[in-house]
Amino acid sequence: MKKEPAAITQTNPYIPHEVTIENIKKEVPGDRAIKTFRLLFNEDSIQKGFTFKPGQCAMVSLLGTGECMFAISSSPTRPGYIEVSVLRLGKVTARLHEREAGDRLAVRGPYGNGFPVESWEGKNILCIGGGIGQAPLRSLINYVLDNRSKYGRLDVIYGARASSDLCYREELLEMEKQENVGVHLSIDREEDGWDRFVGFVPDNLKRLKPSPENTIAITCGPPIMIKFVIVNLGALGFKDTDIFTTLEMRMKCGIGKCGRCNIGNTYVCIDGPVFSWDQLKDLKGEM
Repeated sequence: MKKEPAAITQTNPYIPHEVTIENIKKEVPGDRAIKTFRLLFNEDSIQKGFTFKPGQCAMVSLLGTGECMFAISSSPTRPGYIEVSVLRLGKVTARLHEREAGDRLAVRGPYGNGFPVESWEGKNILCIGGGIGQAPLRSLINYVLDNRSKYGRLDVIYGARASSDLCYREELLEMEKQENVGVHLSIDREEDGWDRFVGFVPDNLKRLKPSPENTIAITCGPPIMIKFVIVNLGALGFKDTDIFTTLEMRMKCGIGKCGRCNIGNTYVCIDGPVFSWDQLKDLKGEM
């Protein structure tokens, strides 16, 4: 039976919204630089109701160059714009990194199912990220912070190769000042002046030993990190139904047309990109 594409906000999924770059924040320097772009919708797009959920994705187009799918890294609780965090890796992302505030781009979407935030109300939220994988988790984290009374404790475990590679570092350090919020940063190798955990993210998770009681765990990062995070969560007593990840890096066309995101018979863009481990563990194919 043919699967139907996920619901989107426009009748024609190929027609983009015009957006303007409001500002650009440099997150990570170097050859694999990361910048966060805040994209403002024009009045017409807002009236058409560009709405999204944490965990959904958007196709960002640079006319004359190409387009790429990105996880939306901002929260829908902050309307009128979206933010995407772009790792400079190829032709389109390199050209995006050359753009400036005031330049215009195009956005299609949103795509995917997003995190089931309504069903998580009343629970503790544990986000475990690595590198650029923190981008979709940031959308969820800010959603929880903006709906603080609906959720229990919020813990963020996040690591990168070096302190200079940590995305959103300043806002994470500011976040940990809030009540009932924990931020646990790590880097892979020792650095002068670093007084937090040194080691890989799965090891930091094992060290912290968060309780699985009434807690949802969400992880995103390099595949090898996700693999061992899930192993360690299982050892801590987390149920497969309470562990979630997002495969947004596999998203291509977003509407089930190109067939490049499949894992066996499952299309990430239609059935995901958010899955519980209970859903993913039995899929046949390369994740």
